[in-house]
Amino acid sequence: MSVIQIRKAQREGARMVIGLAGQSGSGKTFSAIQLAYGLAGGVGEKVGFLDTENRRGSLYADTVSDPFLIGDLYAPFSPQRYIDAILEFQKAGVEVLVIDSVSHEWEGTGGCEEIASASTNKVIGWANAKAQHKRFMNTLLQCDMHIIACIRAREKVDFSDPKNPRPLGVQPICEKNFMFEMTASLMMWDNGRGQDVMKCPADLVPILGRGKGYITQDDGKALREWIAGARALDEGVERSRNALQSITQQGLSALEAAWKQTPKDIRAALGREFLEQLKAAATAFDETTKGQAAPASVERFNSAGDEPAGGTEDDPL
Repeated sequence: MSVIQIRKAQREGARMVIGLAGQSGSGKTFSAIQLAYGLAGGVGEKVGFLDTENRRGSLYADTVSDPFLIGDLYAPFSPQRYIDAILEFQKAGVEVLVIDSVSHEWEGTGGCEEIASASTNKVIGWANAKAQHKRFMNTLLQCDMHIIACIRAREKVDFSDPKNPRPLGVQPICEKNFMFEMTASLMMWDNGRGQDVMKCPADLVPILGRGKGYITQDDGKALREWIAGARALDEGVERSRNALQSITQQGLSALEAAWKQTPKDIRAALGREFLEQLKAAATAFDETTKGQAAPASVERFNSAGDEPAGGTEDDPL
């Protein structure tokens, strides 16, 4: 099975993952909603809001003219529950999802810190927590939606030397690499009027890297236009591509079921090499979670060439 698909690089439409961090009152939630609306072309039903803040997101319903879709996530805030909620919004046809906030996934009830501390062996506990967090990150990066993640922030102090504690300033509450996994990430200040850029591609600096002024729907529209300037892609094919990539972390059996449900013309457009990539990724996830390969599932795929069990001779692959 091919692990990667090597091809000539082209600028193509892509999904963005944007992080907005800040303390309470920094304007991150309002800014995220405005940015999402512009990115979704101003269509409310294309905007989703995953609320972990005890229904606080509903308070922003009247800040836009067209109602957005909202879903409340309550504790436990495990990475898997976030993953399931994100995929529910994807099934609902949402194009831009605001998550407010992702901080609970790391230090909330049932989050990664609690998962790690639940084990009597600290090393094993953190290995388990980090593995679950990586699945959460994969979902953010591979799902078929633009993601705008709101992250809480607070003053932090380094107590590694108890006799000389070292103030670190205001820091995002998340896994240490989280902000740099984003397409762009900002620290919000002054009710949204100012931002410190933590990461921003050069092409997006005029939109997200200004550092001053509110983030508005016009900025979201500018992002939408920037993405639209890339090579046009078939929307149906890309939605299936992203959905199938999200499924791989559930293993070969789940991938097999999803591939069967994918229309034949889209399977043909995605191609043999892409399917081989999916199979390799799903197999690796199976080996990671079960400690062994899943040869029977691999054999079901291979017995029909590039088609999972149940494929027909006239299938494009």
